[in-house]
Amino acid sequence: MEKTAIVTGASRGIGRAVALALAKQGCRVAVCWHTCQQQAQQVCNEITRLGGTAAAFQVEVENEASVNNAFDAVSAMLGAPDILINNAGIASQKLFTDVTAEEWDAMMAVHVRGAFLCCKAALPHMIRQRWGRIINISSMWGQTGASCEVPYSAAKAALIGLTKALAKEEGPSGVTVNCVAPGVVETDMMAGFSREDKAALCEETPLCRLGKPEDIAAAVAFLASEEAAFITGQVLAVNGGFVI
Repeated sequence: MEKTAIVTGASRGIGRAVALALAKQGCRVAVCWHTCQQQAQQVCNEITRLGGTAAAFQVEVENEASVNNAFDAVSAMLGAPDILINNAGIASQKLFTDVTAEEWDAMMAVHVRGAFLCCKAALPHMIRQRWGRIINISSMWGQTGASCEVPYSAAKAALIGLTKALAKEEGPSGVTVNCVAPGVVETDMMAGFSREDKAALCEETPLCRLGKPEDIAAAVAFLASEEAAFITGQVLAVNGGFVI
């Protein structure tokens, strides 16, 4: 698939796995990073070793100028984006009564404003060519809500709403917009969980294991492919049966 894909938050975890999966499908991949430049370059190097094409781009997704500059740079180096994966995110766990307004705003800025700005930057080219794929990474907590993760759950729920509305608006232009809602996935975001916590989560999951970044990447790669051409506005839950 000779397409250009932009993956935000691609230096590690789910984003890294998605970047590699899209490269294996033949995409030129823009590996976008915010703070982890070295890790992003390592992802690019791995894609190059696999025979693919990739380049790393710094972007602060909640900053409009940063997003527009990054997308311009991607277009100049790899070609205008045909596929956009809004994966950049942050997480926190605390009682709702302890959440500050600044923390709430930061959560919404990265997840929701970031996806909005990236979609705005990517859509003109997609609409002109009447082909495009936008895939937003939400969470099962965006579907059901999680105690002590109210800002995160709210932001991820907003992504689901954005996905469904934008899919209706851009469908006539040949652009599909879908959402992947991961369950508990073994990434850096789980660094604070103890072995006992992880074991308990495994017990709650019908498939009796935590997810791997590659599990999410496989779902994203499918939605980005030609095989998913008649799928839009959907939320694909990849959670091992944790939420049904």
